[in-house]
Amino acid sequence: MKKLVIILGLCTVTALTGCTKDMSNRDVYEESGNTINVNNKRHDLYNEGASRGMRNVSNNYGFVRHQKSPLMNDNTANDHYSALDREQAANIISKLSTDIPNVSDVSTLVTDQEVLIAYNTDSKDRNLTADQVKKTAMSVVPRYYHVYVTDNTVLRRDVENLANVDSTSRNARNLVNGLITQMKKSPQGQRINASEDENGRTADDNIGRDNR
Repeated sequence: MKKLVIILGLCTVTALTGCTKDMSNRDVYEESGNTINVNNKRHDLYNEGASRGMRNVSNNYGFVRHQKSPLMNDNTANDHYSALDREQAANIISKLSTDIPNVSDVSTLVTDQEVLIAYNTDSKDRNLTADQVKKTAMSVVPRYYHVYVTDNTVLRRDVENLANVDSTSRNARNLVNGLITQMKKSPQGQRINASEDENGRTADDNIGRDNR
């Protein structure tokens, strides 16, 4: 009888230990609130827009427009999130760019290899502002991306219209290239370095590639 009681007692302790360990893991990895849900956060980085009805990120460009808040010390635009899909990248770039002095309205389009940004500014140094907007975008996207900017607000509509173009369509690349040609008439900022031009293109990028 005593042996049976001892065995039952050990089983109970083991079961409680297992439950406690399991609950501990849930506290760290599964709860919401102030704890971090590791699995969900990892999923959000790659597919955050799936539950929001966003377009299929593999077949479409990402487009987001942000305007600077008219309220002083409004930091809602500083809620920057990390993401790897095109629409989320456009979201981050637009938000960050509205923090730049003299930049109040930013439309960003992210393709599979470029970032196109149209913004409104009253800056007296257009080239400096273009450089700041461009480098902001480059800090978000992978290094192989090329960034094109324009402060010509007439081109904003063209950038926005491309957001509705299926990136897999036959004419999509021609439309993007045509808009890039128009955007490059605006200041593009400084060269990235000795081997890369203002948009981050190298001599190798121009070999066997579409002329942009």
